[in-house]
Amino acid sequence: MSRGGAEPAQTEDQGGADGPGDPGRHRHAPGLHGVPVWQSSRPGSIYDYIRVASFSLGPDGRIDQWSERAADMLGIPARYALGKDPVAAFVPNELRETGRRKVSEILDGREWTGLVPYRREPDGDTEGLAEIYVMPSETESGERAAVCLVVDVRALRGIETDLAASQAVFGQSPMGFTLFGTDLKLLRVNERFATVFGGPAGKYRGCSPHDFLPRPEAERMAAALRRVLDTGEPVTEMQLVGAVPGEGDRRRWSVSLYRLHGASGRPIGVAALAADVTGRRRAEREAANARRNLALLNEAGARIGNSLDLETTARTLLDVAVPQFCDLASVDLYQGLLAGDEAPPGMSDGSAELRRVAFASAVSDAPLATSTCCIPDGGSPDDPVAVGAVHRYPFNSPCAGALRTGQAQIIPGRESDDGPELGAVVHSTLAVPMVARDTVVGLVQFSRTKGSEPFGERDTALAVELAARAAVCIDNARLYRREHERALILQRSLLPPGDPEAAGLDIACRYLPGTTATEVGGDWFDVIELPGHRTALVVGDVMGRGLRAAVAMGELRTAVRTLALLDLEPAEVLSALDEIARGLGGSGDGRSAPRSARGRTGAAANVPEHGALARTADLSEVYLATCVYAVYDPVTRRCTFANAGHLPPVLVEEGEDALLLDVPPGMPLGVGGEPFEEIDVDLPDGALLALYTDGLVESRDHPLEEGLQAFRRALSDADRPLEDVCDHVLSALDTSHGEDDIALLMARVHGLPKDAVGDWSLAPEARSVARARELARDQLTDWGLQELVDTTELLVSELVTNALRHGQGEIRLRLLLDRTLVCEVWDADLAQPRRRRARDTDEGGRGLQLVGLLSTGWGSRRTPRGKTVWFELALPDGESEAVDPTEALLSLF
Repeated sequence: MSRGGAEPAQTEDQGGADGPGDPGRHRHAPGLHGVPVWQSSRPGSIYDYIRVASFSLGPDGRIDQWSERAADMLGIPARYALGKDPVAAFVPNELRETGRRKVSEILDGREWTGLVPYRREPDGDTEGLAEIYVMPSETESGERAAVCLVVDVRALRGIETDLAASQAVFGQSPMGFTLFGTDLKLLRVNERFATVFGGPAGKYRGCSPHDFLPRPEAERMAAALRRVLDTGEPVTEMQLVGAVPGEGDRRRWSVSLYRLHGASGRPIGVAALAADVTGRRRAEREAANARRNLALLNEAGARIGNSLDLETTARTLLDVAVPQFCDLASVDLYQGLLAGDEAPPGMSDGSAELRRVAFASAVSDAPLATSTCCIPDGGSPDDPVAVGAVHRYPFNSPCAGALRTGQAQIIPGRESDDGPELGAVVHSTLAVPMVARDTVVGLVQFSRTKGSEPFGERDTALAVELAARAAVCIDNARLYRREHERALILQRSLLPPGDPEAAGLDIACRYLPGTTATEVGGDWFDVIELPGHRTALVVGDVMGRGLRAAVAMGELRTAVRTLALLDLEPAEVLSALDEIARGLGGSGDGRSAPRSARGRTGAAANVPEHGALARTADLSEVYLATCVYAVYDPVTRRCTFANAGHLPPVLVEEGEDALLLDVPPGMPLGVGGEPFEEIDVDLPDGALLALYTDGLVESRDHPLEEGLQAFRRALSDADRPLEDVCDHVLSALDTSHGEDDIALLMARVHGLPKDAVGDWSLAPEARSVARARELARDQLTDWGLQELVDTTELLVSELVTNALRHGQGEIRLRLLLDRTLVCEVWDADLAQPRRRRARDTDEGGRGLQLVGLLSTGWGSRRTPRGKTVWFELALPDGESEAVDPTEALLSLF
């Protein structure tokens, strides 16, 4: 320290120049009224980093003062340095002569600066290199002395290296690099920062965040800087948004902040490292959109198409799209397509009528607004289109263009000040045609309201994909509906009428599809009137569902009716059906399945084994069927059964429990190889007979035996009306399982009363013809059918005469009265009568022609002991006149 006059007092926190921890931290600054005062220098002084020490040499060249910093820096305590020759103590031997010469020059009053190696005591090894600045001085007695300042060269070189490195990093960093002081003002910015915001780097010295960021972002930045400076906790990747001068786009930066400390540990400011993440943010947003789109497509694939209903498919599409993809959406389908037209008119130009089948909104329950220029029927373009309404698009509208071209159209929203209608808030709409198999089936519109991002190219591609998926499903539903309707018409046309009638039987029937989707199936039943007031009851089940099963059912039912009219025995009918089914169930090339694939032994199950038959086409499987065929005679009250792999009929007699009839099961139709058996069962009056398919009693939830028992229990209370019995059975059993179709045919037996039957035996002689006319006349008179007496006498005479001429054995005459009058003539000859056209010159041969003219029907059938020839007459109804026998007879000539 200099000597002389009084010096101002130091402040409380200041020490000497060599005081530990605060070297050189005082600076002279003006105070009140310009009087200089001592104050601490700001944090970050250079002396915090440069290691500086001092000592002094006396007139004798020896050390007379040794500072504590010198002891700390050089590692030599004061007791080893004071009073020693610095050259002899610290300089190596080979340099001592030069050292003494320099000390002499210094004591002569010369300043000197240089590098001096030194050894640390007490070990004496050379460890460092010091830069010494020697300043001559005088003692109080005027003798020459010296004050020496020592700087550690290693620390100085480190500072230089660090400074060069920091300068390179600061100046060459591709990211914005800034330094804020403790007052949160910029001390320095790098060129990257200056390039982004414009102007030279020096322009920003002393600026605050408010000078280059928008106010909200600047306040966030300033708060973060203050928090980091106060707490020392860094902030990483804080997102800031701002505009770059000269660019219209907003930029996004990721800023990291950390506090800076001086060598003494005191905070000196905050460093900020900023990176432009606008591109990364855009990429992240696009990736998020891509993930959203993929998730949306995945959801659409999982949900759209689960229903074959057009409206349900359209609503599912909107459930997927709103609100994940848009705010509002609607689906329009061509009205002609919904009506079932193959080629709806006007589809080519997009102006045909459409029906709005679905609408969804995340912002309002109102229909989609009028920005798309819809014209509802009977309305104006400004009227909204409600779900179910029929409308059309004007030819020049964007929606009509989309329908016409098959390309999606982006429709901008309209600006309106008229009110808060929905059209004023929709700012972007995508009109996407629904294209399936190169055919436009409708239009879907996706709309976004203000506040949502407008539609872009990726959105358009996604909307097209969603619409295409829905369009294919809708077209599939349309095709299915068309096939389903045709098959349903076919099936219903083949089923018997709702209230079939039969002599001696009360009939009730039910048909239930498995589910709405499988309404068309292969179950069938039929009631066929046979000669002699007999009735054939048929129930069958074709394996499979859909149009093939319906076609197979129709073919088999037609075959059954044809065979039944031949009046074959039930076993013969099933045998013929089996051959027909085997021919229908061929491999597709006109050849039937090989017999080796069919069961040949009675030990076979009721279904074919796996093998060649199982490997044939699906068509052969469709034409496998089970069937039970029964013929009921109301005169004898006897029913003859034959079974082809079907479940046995159930019989309920009055006062008895329901009983499964022991009918031989037989093999299914189409399998072949085994003859069918038949049995006769006497049915008393009042008995109930039930024929059914396996869908009624079989389910995955319970075994077949359990279902049969439940069916028998449901039939135990069979005294109620027959229609009520049917309803009771269906409600008591599990008929809603949807696994198979259900056919139920029930008949209550009451037979023909004895007074409705006239039965006589006639001798094979000529006078029997007159006897037959007499018997017929008397019987019809007793029945009150005098109007039919003449016709019946004539026709009975013809049949008995033919039996005498062409038959043999005893003749039997039988008259049956029910809904019609039936006359049967029996004889023992097997030859069937054949109707022929007689020539004008023929004296005979017109008998059967006359029978055909006067009766409503006639025919013949074989019996176990011969044949039966019969004719049928309609009963008088009081409205239509009977055919005059005389006129009919004359018409033959």
